[in-house]
Amino acid sequence: MALPQDADEVLKLAARSMFDVFANTAQGMLVVDKHHRIVWISEGYKRFLPALGFSDEHDFVGQPVEQVVPNTLMAEVIDSGQPMLVDLLTNKAGTFLVSRLPLRNDAGEVIGALGMVLLDHPGAGLQPLMAKFVRLQRELDDARRELAVHRRTRYTIASFIGNSPAAIEVKRQARRAAGTSSTVLLLGETGTGKELLAQAIHADSARAARPFVGVNIAAVPDTLLEAEFFGVAAGAYTGAERKGREGKFKLADGGTLFLDEIGDMPLALQAKLLRVLQEQEVEPLGSNKVEKLDLRVIAATSRDLAVMVTEGSFRADLYYRLNVLPIRLPALRERMPDLDALSDHLLADIARRNSQPHKSLSADAMDLLAAQRWPGNIRELGNALERACLMTDDLRLAARHFGDLLPVPMDMPTRARMPLRDEPSEALLQGARPLGEALMQSLLKPLPVAVAELEASSIRAALSATKGNKLAAARLLGIARATLYEKLGQLG
Repeated sequence: MALPQDADEVLKLAARSMFDVFANTAQGMLVVDKHHRIVWISEGYKRFLPALGFSDEHDFVGQPVEQVVPNTLMAEVIDSGQPMLVDLLTNKAGTFLVSRLPLRNDAGEVIGALGMVLLDHPGAGLQPLMAKFVRLQRELDDARRELAVHRRTRYTIASFIGNSPAAIEVKRQARRAAGTSSTVLLLGETGTGKELLAQAIHADSARAARPFVGVNIAAVPDTLLEAEFFGVAAGAYTGAERKGREGKFKLADGGTLFLDEIGDMPLALQAKLLRVLQEQEVEPLGSNKVEKLDLRVIAATSRDLAVMVTEGSFRADLYYRLNVLPIRLPALRERMPDLDALSDHLLADIARRNSQPHKSLSADAMDLLAAQRWPGNIRELGNALERACLMTDDLRLAARHFGDLLPVPMDMPTRARMPLRDEPSEALLQGARPLGEALMQSLLKPLPVAVAELEASSIRAALSATKGNKLAAARLLGIARATLYEKLGQLG
């Protein structure tokens, strides 16, 4: 029989022939319409029905394919119009080598899809490919488990140590915030426990099983902040990852995004953050696709955002959007009744991390700690305790163990002013002398003036001790480098 001369007729004949070949050689076939409903299955496909939970083909045909064939991508082929020539499908019926092709009408419109099971036991003939598939699947599962552990919160509201009225009020507000999905703004000086409280609110909320993603804005260069937050589409710019990269907003989808040092965010990025908070959607760099989000934002800052709004360095609309549930964390000097419990908790943590015995504090050591101003708050307290622990084998720390670490007020008992060594070095004396002088002068001046002068002296002493190394000075002071730069600018 001669082939028809008309090209369309040849194509139709070829299509029928190919369909017959596939139907006879494939292990099974099914056809799905544009609404994703199964409209036909081959005789070979019927043997998979019992494993899929169906005893009769009439119960199977007519069902949405994604509901009766786990892990199928037939719906994606119909929606995208793109074929999947070779793929591995794994579900409760087994592992299969499959092919999926879109079906089009004369106008080129997708009207359905054809799925074929090429091999129902691909392990024997495709052993290297199967081994690679199993290995990649195992690595993916391990990576997901590791990521879940990494993003699990370590703290609860009970982790906020203290029973002073100020601490109890913070915990009360945190519990109320945890019961909502509203944006929370944590306010307080550096070292007061803002990140701990953010994790605690997440852990006590309905989102506890979802990711907690934290970003320290002050630690990310301005040029990378946008990519860090919104992600990058594949090939968005030269040097971008080939597969693209998800931003922090997407990683936190369903959970909580913690924005630390929100006051350091550039103005240009503040407008984009406001849109994400209002619309709950994000558009990665280099992409025209908008992705919906479901996340809760907790922001924190040690700066006065209201003042920044009046100065024009922080957007008023973003401030109002963040300041829905404000929680102010008190400075350590405002919750001195908690000093004993905080010190004991920090000493226990120091002992655990350094594999040392749990040390305690004598009465004169507690007097010395209680006499400090603690501009670095709990972080500074922990730093002082750890240094004192590491400098001695004594199990009970006395005031003399802090002699080189903390300034001693002149009205302290004599025993608290005894140095640990007979003669401190000249360098230590030079660093401590401005602190002592400032502390004495603070007794004769208004409190805000005294605090500002003591802070300036501390910064100068730290810079002197580190020979001008600002990163080392910031660590010594227990503050962020960005905070140090800000205070240096204020000091001129």
